Amino acid sequence: MGRVLVVEDDDKIARLVARALRDNGHSVDIAGNGHDGLGAALAGDFDLVVLDLMLPGLGGGQVLERLLESRPEQRVLVLSAMSEIAVRVACLDAGAADFVGKPFALAELVARVHTRLRAQAPGAARRWLSAGPVRLDLRMRRAVVNDRQVELSFREFLLVQHLMRRAGQACSRAELLADVWGMTFHPGSNVVDVCVRRLRTKLDTPDRVETVRHVGYRFVTD
Repeated sequence: MGRVLVVEDDDKIARLVARALRDNGHSVDIAGNGHDGLGAALAGDFDLVVLDLMLPGLGGGQVLERLLESRPEQRVLVLSAMSEIAVRVACLDAGAADFVGKPFALAELVARVHTRLRAQAPGAARRWLSAGPVRLDLRMRRAVVNDRQVELSFREFLLVQHLMRRAGQACSRAELLADVWGMTFHPGSNVVDVCVRRLRTKLDTPDRVETVRHVGYRFVTD
């Protein structure tokens, strides 16, 4: 199974989550504040970090940002009572692999952990993905367009990666929400469309990502 770090200042919740994960075969460490959590995550070799946002000392959002800046391949599942859509989207945009709101069902959390541990870690696949004039460095999370390096946010990178893997095919908004943002429901916002608009400004032409009416978007290679 996996090695998991739980960063949670509520001792009761931390022990509850740790016990459930250990009962399912995982090795679990616990950190009770942001500074200790970040230090443990950077010093250790964890398959998954379960991270609360409301932490003493160093907030969970800062932990997430600093951790992924140093280790972009690290998988992080945010577990927080701050479960508003804007907070979820911000965490996923920052690079979190998943988000579970409090209060939570323990069985669902364990299932989400299993899902994230089964998923291929970023950078584990072949390094380069190419479609048309765009090349993605999957290990370093960089884009090269017509031999010009382009800076992409974490979510922009995941979006163009998904579209390029299905180049020439229409990808629905629901599909993109599920794969790129990890959402199995419609958040009542236009996060996909906003991200597509930003992405279009960074590619060689806005037409590289084509709108498919009443469906979603398609990556065009011609």
